[in-house]
Amino acid sequence: MGVVVSSCLKVARGLGSLARAAFDGLLPPRCPVCDAVIAADHSLCPACWTAMPFIEAPWCDRLGTPFSHDLGEGALSARAIADPPVYDRARAATLYKGAARDLVLRLKFGARRDVAGLMGQLMARNGRDLLEQGSLLVPVPLHRLRLWQRRFNQAALLAEAVSRVSGVAVEPCALERTRRTRQQVGLTAKQRQVNVRGAFRVSPAGRDKIHGRNVILVDDVLTTGSTLAACTRVLRAAGAKRVDVLTFAIADPVTNDL
Repeated sequence: MGVVVSSCLKVARGLGSLARAAFDGLLPPRCPVCDAVIAADHSLCPACWTAMPFIEAPWCDRLGTPFSHDLGEGALSARAIADPPVYDRARAATLYKGAARDLVLRLKFGARRDVAGLMGQLMARNGRDLLEQGSLLVPVPLHRLRLWQRRFNQAALLAEAVSRVSGVAVEPCALERTRRTRQQVGLTAKQRQVNVRGAFRVSPAGRDKIHGRNVILVDDVLTTGSTLAACTRVLRAAGAKRVDVLTFAIADPVTNDL
């Protein structure tokens, strides 16, 4: 009986593979930004790739924002010196504009979960100096009601994608959002800080895993940093050795020169 069941499962899997291949043949992969037909999944068309506002070195060692010219290893921007963030270092793949903004919105509000793989690869490339073995990737959590409405947490999808590329472990439930906050869009920096104050905690399951570890907070976009700062504080209180930030985009198009 077991042999028959096993054979049936193999046949079903084979038929499923054939069905997926036929379906893919009818619907060729498309660029997640402009919907142009492309050669392979998890990629962009040449035009959108060229238009993507990638962040390239040199950048501020603390904020990850780009410099217009090389100021030497470990250089800090004026902003990082005058108003250093609570977290240790931040890195991002792109600036939050143009094709990059479209990609974030497709993932977050268009339910295009398939684009997380591509975004995670780009994040891992710019975050390679953060992604040390032994570190822990921790996504910024959604409140359970928002998670129920959206059906997925985009930060968790990105953290898993980065983990697949880098081999760094991910703990998707290390942080919890204890109350439902307002959407941060449209709020001032001060309002954002008040909005997320006391909104996060380390989960019982995450406490032992975080203690003494280098933690890398993962989110889709770094705007004012209020949410990431609130998460950093509770991670540090739980014994995290250091807390860095890795996002797909930074919502700051201004070049930061000293």
